[in-house]
This record gives sequence, structure tokens and C-alpha cells, in this order.
Amino acid sequence: MNQPLAYVHPGAKIAKNVVIEPFTTIHNNVEIGEGTWIGSNVTIMEGARIGKNCTIFPGAVISAVPQDLKFGGEESLAIIGDNTTIRECVTINRGTIASGKTIIGNNCLIMAYAHIAHDCEIGNNAIIVNGVALAGHVKIGNFAVIGGLAAVHQFITIGDHAMISGGSLVRKDVPPYTKAAKEPLSYIGINSVGLRRRGYSTDKIREIQDIYRILYQKNYNTTQALSIIEADLEATSERDEIIQFIRSSSRGIMKGYTGAY
Repeated sequence: MNQPLAYVHPGAKIAKNVVIEPFTTIHNNVEIGEGTWIGSNVTIMEGARIGKNCTIFPGAVISAVPQDLKFGGEESLAIIGDNTTIRECVTINRGTIASGKTIIGNNCLIMAYAHIAHDCEIGNNAIIVNGVALAGHVKIGNFAVIGGLAAVHQFITIGDHAMISGGSLVRKDVPPYTKAAKEPLSYIGINSVGLRRRGYSTDKIREIQDIYRILYQKNYNTTQALSIIEADLEATSERDEIIQFIRSSSRGIMKGYTGAY
């Protein structure tokens, strides 16, 4: 790094082979791992912890203070894992006293103009498409895909391998392995294409389908469905993950698709 047209605070810890393009500003109390490229006109503010081999495109603002009136200036972090790409004009706010950090995992793709608010937690290999807005305290699982212009309510949890349709309003938790669309947001099947791409066998995909068939297509209430799933289906890591997700949901899970908008 030897870019006289960028400003890097002397207190920032920058690995030797990080590339910083002109007109970028890096504040105090920032750490950036080796191999990362930072485009022009990026602003990286106090509390940012950026991993190795990340790519950050022009106009991004990382670790700005939360857009939360309760924020009292407390120290907090915005943590970004290795090999993550952040496209143009993405905004990522740091955490509040609630958790102390906003976290984005490894190998994620955060597309242009997405907003990730305070205290969010995004797993590994997630894709956040253009214009997505995540409110505070949202949790998104590994390999999840959030379609463009989707808006996610605060304190929502989206499970591993879930796929949310573009333009969705996400007001309820979305269980793992599912596809969600329509208004209000509804179950429309499992993410079988994504699961095949990630090496899930036909038998394993069928097992997941059987679980959600009981939950969403047999006219049981949630408590009845979970009891039947536990009693009748073999215990596997996927079955137990789904059951645990639903039982721990504080906002409740999305509804089943009824055919009506």
C-alpha cells in the first residue's frame, strides 16, 4: 500500500499487501487483512475488522455508527470475514450495546446498495442481492440468498440455505432449506436447486421435502406438525435443525402458501 491520495489513520492496522485506491478514507481502530483490495471513495470507520482477500468496491461505507436512536456512542465492531465481496455503495453499520458487533461471514457476496444494519449476523457463503435492506438484529444463515430489494424486519432469522424472492417483505422467520415468496411471505417449496449445487443427495432432499410437507401441506398446526415429524421421521441433523429453528423462533415462522396474494 502506497497511495498518497488515500487517507489512512496512523492507528489503523493494515496488512502490507492491502491495496487502497485513491480518495479512500480509513479511520482509527480499523484492521484489514492481507490481500484485500479497497476501491476508490470507500469510507471505513472506527471498529471495522476486515478479513483477508476481501474486495470492497467504490462508495461503500463500512462500520458507520448505527442508525439507532438508542445508540450512545459505545465502542462496537463491524466484522467482515475472509474472501467476502462488498459491491458499490453498500452500507454496513457497526453494532450497539445489545451485541457489540455486526458480523458478516466468509465468502459472502454483498451486492450494490444493500444496507446491513447494527447487530446483524450473516453466515458464510451468503448472497445479499442489490438493494436489500436488513434492519437491526437480523440473522441470516450460511448459503442463504436474499433477492434484490427485499426488506427484512428487525430481529428476523433466516435459516441456512433459504432463498428469499426479490422484492419480498420479510416479517416472519424463514426456516432453513426453504424458498419464500408471495405477499404475505409464504413457503413455496424447498431450495432443491441450491441444495443439489451444494452436494445434497436426492435422498436427503426428499427427506427435507417430507418434513416440510408435514409442516406446511397437511393442515396441521405447528405444534402438531412438529410432534408428527419427531415421532414419524428418522432423527437426522437436518430434521433436528429444522425442529430447533421453529421451536426457538420468537417471531413465528412464515405461513404456508394458500394460492392467494
